Amino acid sequence: MNILYCGDVHIVSGLALSAISLKNHVDEPLHIYILTMSLTWNDKKYDPIPEEPVKRIEAMLQEKDPRSSVQILDVSDLFLKEMPSCNMGTRFTPYCMLRLYADLLPLPDKILYLDTDVLCRQDPLPFYDTDLKEAEVGGILDHYGKWFFHQKPFCMDYMNSGVLLLNMKRIRQTGLFRKCRQYCRSHQMFMPDQSALNKLVQKKVLFARRYNEQRKVHPDTVFQHFTTSFRWFPVFHTVSVKPWDRQGMHETLGLYEYDSIYDEYDNRFMKIPA
Repeated sequence: MNILYCGDVHIVSGLALSAISLKNHVDEPLHIYILTMSLTWNDKKYDPIPEEPVKRIEAMLQEKDPRSSVQILDVSDLFLKEMPSCNMGTRFTPYCMLRLYADLLPLPDKILYLDTDVLCRQDPLPFYDTDLKEAEVGGILDHYGKWFFHQKPFCMDYMNSGVLLLNMKRIRQTGLFRKCRQYCRSHQMFMPDQSALNKLVQKKVLFARRYNEQRKVHPDTVFQHFTTSFRWFPVFHTVSVKPWDRQGMHETLGLYEYDSIYDEYDNRFMKIPA
């Protein structure tokens, strides 16, 4: 099973937690690819993911299956060559757009992209093994965006980009990611990579909500994605709790089912504050 993550040094905890959750539910080799880069932009310096924790993640996976692997791919030069100029100042870091460079790298023809705030709860292989045929991407509707953004009138078709089954062979044929990179260079967007993907994808497959649950976990949830959500009581407010915020997971979300993941993380990496 091939997995793709993207990010800088700040995603290490999320990356490790997500990898542990996958390892606990996938009974075949896991091949994880991590896109990162070094970047200085407007006096702000971003550091790449260091090798040491990645080696620990690989060793953990190989304890279960020696065929598993973890590989870091530095895309600094590719990013600078095709920098998404109009979207360097959004509330999201430039690293969110790194997945759009995947077609330029020696990646497998099929790969599952995950944000690092996604945790696996059940076997994802039935989802991963789906034949996308001529579709470029398989995804799940965005919990809020499906109501407001439509590629076709009166049709819920706006995908969330946190869980994406990528048909890299087809993406290279259609030039989807190349077109997205060009669009991000010339059009300013609130959620640049997600918006560009939804606008430019030619053919996609929409999957059930359980493969990217962005709201409240259900018994059949396979992937839980900890996005920002809205609450109406006692007053309107937003809630943004990430898996590496153990206190928020417990006290704000009332979630304790991932405590075994925290225990393993504490033993293998470093203790996340309670």
